[in-house]
Amino acid sequence: MASDPIDNIIEGTVPDTTISTLHKVITTETEPLARRFRALFSLKHLACLQPPTEKTLPAIQAIAAAFASPSALLKHELAYCLGQTRNPEALPFLNQVLKDTQEDAMCRHEAAEALGALGYESSLEILRELRDNEDEVDVVRETCDIAVDRILWEISEGKKGETLKPSDFTSIDPAPPMPLTAKEPSIPKLEETLLDTKSPLFQRYRAMFGLRDLASPPDLPTAKQAVESLAKGLKDPSALFRHEIAFVFGQLCHPASVPSLTEALSDLGEAGMVRHEAAEALGSLGEVEGVEDTLKKFLNDPEKVVRDSIIVALDMAEFEKNGEVQYALVPDSGSLAAVA
Repeated sequence: MASDPIDNIIEGTVPDTTISTLHKVITTETEPLARRFRALFSLKHLACLQPPTEKTLPAIQAIAAAFASPSALLKHELAYCLGQTRNPEALPFLNQVLKDTQEDAMCRHEAAEALGALGYESSLEILRELRDNEDEVDVVRETCDIAVDRILWEISEGKKGETLKPSDFTSIDPAPPMPLTAKEPSIPKLEETLLDTKSPLFQRYRAMFGLRDLASPPDLPTAKQAVESLAKGLKDPSALFRHEIAFVFGQLCHPASVPSLTEALSDLGEAGMVRHEAAEALGSLGEVEGVEDTLKKFLNDPEKVVRDSIIVALDMAEFEKNGEVQYALVPDSGSLAAVA
């Protein structure tokens, strides 16, 4: 029987073909979805290297090649990963996805968010155009609105005068956390901004990520209260907002978020993009008792993006239970190894 290409890389037997092997895995529809996700995060590691190396552009191109997949779940994750690269080579791929009105709205939203994360002024024109287009779906318009504000913040003079709480997270977020105005941030004030539907989404997102940073690490005195404040955002009228709350819970991996995530996943009337994010967030909490059993209940969910998310989430849950360091196979000296 032919040997497994990724197993070969793990063993260090084909170090010169790392990118091509991962490219093949991520673009092959017969590959298990969880395996394609692991290949994606391996490529993301290479695509995000700073400073860039000779493997950076091929990794970006390999990620983008998988946009041909029919899986909305995979494609939205491709867009997210490209947005984390800090590399302008990702721009044309993301622009193409965002402009394609036949593409799944969840993928287009993620492409817009990724353009905001990259932060290039050249993206402002298309983002403003779609933000102001009343015929666009809400999730795309709202994401473009946040992305415009994020790029304007990135290039603003005001940014230089802000003091931000150091974050445990290395991700480039849709909005920076709220700037510190006091030694002890006020959770009630952040919650008030979070839930104020009259405030700009960018400001509400800033409150969201401010609360996230007050909930990490999980044993921080403010963690449980911050998680409880964030959970209230799962009742927001905006599906985009609710999905971002679930994403943040996936980053935090705080057990206090399990009940609200379970409720969101279990609500068959909830938007698919919210339920999928809740499923993956629960997958990151796989060591919590009962989480795997909850996820398995939705393996045959009527919505494909949820079914696919459950597959990935259960793989993540197994990974968490095994105590591995990171959900990716990362090339390291010719082999694939976990890194912190």
